[in-house]
Amino acid sequence: MSYSKVVDDILVRLREIVGDENVVTDVDALDKYSSDETPSGLKISPEVVVKPDNTEQVSKVLAMANEERIPVTPRGQGTGLCNGAVPIYGGIVLSLDRMNRILEVDVENLMALVEAGVILSDLRSRVERMGLFYPADPGERTSAMGGNIGTNAGGMNGVKYGKVRDYVLGLEVVLPNGKVLNLGGKVVKRSSGYDLVQLIIGSEGTLAVVTKAVMRLIKLPRLFMTLYIPFCSLDDAARSVSDILRERMTPTAMEFVEHDVIIEAENRLGKMMPHHNAEAYLIIRIDGDEDRELYQDAEGISDICLRNNAVDVLVADTKEKQDRIWDVRSVFYEVIVKSRVAELVDAAVPPSKIPEYIKKVRGISEEFGIRILSYGHAGDGNIHVHPLKDGLSDEEWSMKLPKVMTRIYCEAAALGGTISGEHGIGWSKKKYLPICIDEEQLRLMKEIKKIFDPNNILNPGKIFDINSDIPIYHQNKKSR
Repeated sequence: MSYSKVVDDILVRLREIVGDENVVTDVDALDKYSSDETPSGLKISPEVVVKPDNTEQVSKVLAMANEERIPVTPRGQGTGLCNGAVPIYGGIVLSLDRMNRILEVDVENLMALVEAGVILSDLRSRVERMGLFYPADPGERTSAMGGNIGTNAGGMNGVKYGKVRDYVLGLEVVLPNGKVLNLGGKVVKRSSGYDLVQLIIGSEGTLAVVTKAVMRLIKLPRLFMTLYIPFCSLDDAARSVSDILRERMTPTAMEFVEHDVIIEAENRLGKMMPHHNAEAYLIIRIDGDEDRELYQDAEGISDICLRNNAVDVLVADTKEKQDRIWDVRSVFYEVIVKSRVAELVDAAVPPSKIPEYIKKVRGISEEFGIRILSYGHAGDGNIHVHPLKDGLSDEEWSMKLPKVMTRIYCEAAALGGTISGEHGIGWSKKKYLPICIDEEQLRLMKEIKKIFDPNNILNPGKIFDINSDIPIYHQNKKSR
């Protein structure tokens, strides 16, 4: 199989569909769409960026691309971390940022109908003004809902409220051949054949393009409280997480972070945390509607942590104090990765295995002489692990990093975990996927891809390879 290039007559047809101003071919403008936020990621420019305004336009673009065998890469805000929105084979980037309307907030049924380009923070702000809450909380608030759905994004609120998958009730999607499907809807329970909604969630834009979604909402909790808990030992902090979950306590968020990460975040923001001299910290958020209930939960969590040798339990019970803590937490990724050469592992393990996983990661760090920083969503076992280049030569880094990454993924899988808890596979992790997915599962996934997308035009090269004979274009293909 080979792909066609975007020639002049294709550009004419695209302009007829979406309008001249929404077809981008300028080389400098295309550069914005050549990468996402993956550390040390790929940079491959598309031949053209197309910006539809509605589902009908998406349908026409895909139908034409499928007919002409032109690859199409769907894109939201480009905040992904595994090269999932990079146009590996050039072709068309289908940018959904103009489809950014919140079409309905149904207060009576606790649901919202949104287009794929709606920004997460815009949805949350809109519904919170109405006393409602969209709990799924990926760390990147500027991400688009379509991208969140495509990767089944998680985030800090996963302990109590789960992931994006838990809030998608219905989808409007466009297949690679241009056909529009309406899946699910405003029904909380459904038992009518295969659940195609759940199949699309987490498929990373390889099966269909999400254009609209019905999202479940809940009542906005009245009260929030944050506990900031220092520990002299990483093991004590990790063991506290297991004990809290074993006691069937359900914090809204439970974040784990090492000392060095706190210091670097403080330096970057110029904001001091309440404590910064311990080896490890838990940052725990709880919510509720009654003061008594909230303080009971805080007391129970505090008792468990103190039994596990916590240095102290610091309580932030005002919005100002809580915002200061969570503002620092929000820049961990940026502080660690964007200011240096580093990699990112977002493997997830059973929460009870966190102490063992962290020990394994530390052992790998010592064995290979690579510093590794860790933090993340301890409540659901999704610890973010960053190998750092620091003073290593380029040659040492290139030699050691693949071995370190493989070992970390293998250790996570051996503990019953998976190589990605929330960022997806994209292009970056597909070579590691067989570590946690056996051959039969991969075969079934590939067959599903072929059923949805027999010409392999939709986000090709992501998750796994269907055809190894298709060349990767690493530069602009100018055929105008």
